[in-house]
Amino acid sequence: MTTEPALGLRERKKLDTRRALSDAALELMFERGLDQVLREDIAARAGVSVRTFTNYFANKYEALAYRQIDRICRGIELLRARPAGEPLWVAITEAMLEPLRVDGLDADPPPRDRLAEVRKLVGSPEAQAALTRTTTDAFTEAVAERTGTDPGTLYPRLVAEAVLGALVAAIEVYPRCDPPASITALTRQALELVAAGLPEPS
Repeated sequence: MTTEPALGLRERKKLDTRRALSDAALELMFERGLDQVLREDIAARAGVSVRTFTNYFANKYEALAYRQIDRICRGIELLRARPAGEPLWVAITEAMLEPLRVDGLDADPPPRDRLAEVRKLVGSPEAQAALTRTTTDAFTEAVAERTGTDPGTLYPRLVAEAVLGALVAAIEVYPRCDPPASITALTRQALELVAAGLPEPS
């Protein structure tokens, strides 16, 4: 199981508030439906002011996408910590899957009514933009470090974009699967398909 780096009290409080807001947003989405979630309601559910909400998130979509963004960011740090001699795509796949396992997302899929709301969320341009905007540069830098390439060149950026595209594709397919499938299994499949067509440079 992975552990988070030690944080100061202030940073820990900020992280706890961010997670509480995201959890409140998700709870409200599953209770009321995506369209009925307002930032005022999220703030009230989390026990903070609307101003506090806006200090952490620009809109409800950022709050709703935060848990997935957090998993990707944790995966990026895990990628940096993988053994140096490990093949790139093995390292990427294992690093991206570990946060899903730690968060218990390799268990049975949620009920169909929840999946319907997940489908609305992942189909929204706002949520997709939040997902990639905050992770692409960091992922590019991590790939560049592992491959000894310049983060300003094509290869690390292409790998980062391809991986994030695979993650988004798995999330989009997840609520549509019939019968329901594990997001962990779908993510592994997506990354394996990308890896087969984008080998590491020699």
